[in-house]
Amino acid sequence: MKKKLLIVSAKYYREISKNLINGATEYLDNQIRNNSKISGYEYEHLDAPGCFEIPYLINKNKNHYEGFIALGCVIKGQTYHFELISNEVTRKIMDLNISINKPIGFGILTCENIEQAKIRSAIDQNNKGAEAAEACIAMLIHKNHG
Repeated sequence: MKKKLLIVSAKYYREISKNLINGATEYLDNQIRNNSKISGYEYEHLDAPGCFEIPYLINKNKNHYEGFIALGCVIKGQTYHFELISNEVTRKIMDLNISINKPIGFGILTCENIEQAKIRSAIDQNNKGAEAAEACIAMLIHKNHG
């Protein structure tokens, strides 16, 4: 039986999430093909309505996957909402990381504007989805191989 990872991405800011998912899956495909320490892994993907719902989906699926990759984007607006969502989602994902004892790659962008989000999610740059996948894989290897 293959070991599984779960990518959970927010549908809000669909273009940004798509870029993050593409970066993460490209990285995972490459590692699964070329890294013997994770060659037995596969991944699945779930959409969340927004970033706020990502921790719920990770917690709901904690017994079915070895690790998680959280992807999405929160963009600063005119109100305090940005700070609330950014802070609470980050805190809850960190709490889950510890409480379920499984790695969660954090690829939720917190940006000043859509242009900044596009740059940080661009597939030809340092894609934050790929970086989140890389962090998850590094922690899985550390957990499983010391």
